[in-house]
Amino acid sequence: MIEKTITLDDISLIDFLGIENRNISELAIAFPKSRIVSRGNEIHVRGDSSDVAQIADVLESLVNHFHQYGAITEDHVRGYVAQERTDFVPGDTPEGIILFGTKGNPIKVKTVNQQKLVQAVTDNDLVFALGPAGTGKTYISVALAVKALKNKQVRKIIITRPAVEAGENLGFLPGDLKEKIDPYLRPIYDARNDMIPHEKLTFYMEREIIEIAPLAYMRGRTLHNAFILLDEAQNTTPMQMKMFLTRMGPDSKMIVTGDTSQIDLPANQRSGLKEAIRILNEVRGIGFVELNERDVVRHKLVRDIIAAYEQRKDRPESGGQ
Repeated sequence: MIEKTITLDDISLIDFLGIENRNISELAIAFPKSRIVSRGNEIHVRGDSSDVAQIADVLESLVNHFHQYGAITEDHVRGYVAQERTDFVPGDTPEGIILFGTKGNPIKVKTVNQQKLVQAVTDNDLVFALGPAGTGKTYISVALAVKALKNKQVRKIIITRPAVEAGENLGFLPGDLKEKIDPYLRPIYDARNDMIPHEKLTFYMEREIIEIAPLAYMRGRTLHNAFILLDEAQNTTPMQMKMFLTRMGPDSKMIVTGDTSQIDLPANQRSGLKEAIRILNEVRGIGFVELNERDVVRHKLVRDIIAAYEQRKDRPESGGQ
């Protein structure tokens, strides 16, 4: 038996430990042969060397998570325990870091399913990443594309989204098609800007090494030696999805991301993402990764909001206004 003490610096103990120390209790349940006690800003762990090492790794991951997102839940504890026990590569090791961002901050996986996405892209040339908002599917996909470009595994990055009119007619907006669609591409711009210094980004954009464009610009092209990302794919039509998938050329990788619960197409229009999943789910060489509310890395309320909507979606509406 060995003992180890972990000191919690610059952390709100109430938010980290949870109400009535529920987060630490959850960790203790996962390691019943070890003793885990919280005293002040210290956590004392006693057990065999293997358990103590795993508990220390989980606590370190939780501390890093807290410093980044400001909250810890029991689900986070269970998630990091599961990661530790499935040989998950911790995000704070060199192997878990996808790349370093513009401010030197590591861009890394946070959950088991995000790690599955990274592995799926390693193993397959075409991957569908499915899940609700905030699960990191787009952010991780952009990071993988930037890493492939930096490592000279591809010669360019192409990122696209379908244009869906959200209560307004795009034809009445000023500018050309790309200027009209730019607001829809803002989340991709934000992710890209986190990962590539401004000067380098300007160089890439001027030479079309990185291209961000509406889906309509993909028609008729063959995209070779490129990392290609289709975001918000639930809003493609079946014809658009087939057009996009058949653009893939030699030495290319594609990631298709989408949330089938957030389809903005007209009621009489089928989703190309849903149809592609049905048609292609048994095709060898295509990977499918599903993320869920446990993968949400935004504000802690986002996870609860998603769960609440999921519980309500099959219930009939009550009467009255």
